[in-house]
Amino acid sequence: MSNLQKDWQDWTPARVGLKRFGHGLSTQQHLAFQADCAAARDAVWAAWPIQQTQQAILDEHPNQLMLHLKTLASTRQEYLLRPDLGRQLSPASAELLVGLARPDLLIVLSNGLSSLAVQQHGAKLTSLLLQAFQKETWQIGPVCLVPNARVATGDEIGERIGARMVLVLVGERPGLSASDGIGAYLTYSPRIGTTDERRNCVSNIRPAGLDLEQAVAALLWLIRASFQRQLSGVQLKFDGTALGETPEKGLGE
Repeated sequence: MSNLQKDWQDWTPARVGLKRFGHGLSTQQHLAFQADCAAARDAVWAAWPIQQTQQAILDEHPNQLMLHLKTLASTRQEYLLRPDLGRQLSPASAELLVGLARPDLLIVLSNGLSSLAVQQHGAKLTSLLLQAFQKETWQIGPVCLVPNARVATGDEIGERIGARMVLVLVGERPGLSASDGIGAYLTYSPRIGTTDERRNCVSNIRPAGLDLEQAVAALLWLIRASFQRQLSGVQLKFDGTALGETPEKGLGE
């Protein structure tokens, strides 16, 4: 292996500089590829133990209001085949939101396309965010646990509750080098039909990617800036100098 190939492998988990045998991959690389494919499929199809996630959050924040909601995608297969159903709450879940107080910010947590990601990191990431929010003046709404939800589900929840902002934490589509990443999607003034250019995304949140503490720091910066400017999306960039601030250490370097 050349020094250049070794440098590439040190900098990325992607498949670069693979060993070959004739015109094909080596047996070792072929088996590793199959194992990573299996891990990605397992991440999608794994069950999400919601009660365990809820209890782990409540252990750290016993007074936090928690809601279990459902989308129109009643099964995992339906969720994968019908993305539209994963963007809409079931009628019974919509009724649960009637009469709730109008918060500044609420969190929606879903297994999305990687139940593994939310199993491993969802409770801790949510707890770290709630801990950080305690130092702010924001009114925090319920943590909504919603299996088989798409990002747009947060828009409906936010609109029905009347939240100023919604933060959706969702398991990201697994790849061959990462199957446990969480994506965080921030939307100011959420409304049904909101399109993606009005969101900010912090992705690849996992210990081997953007670690949880750094992700919380980035999201705090974005939330503060979003409230100040009363917008989110393409008009809001992660640039501390734009507000006369300095990004948290380790971010933007």
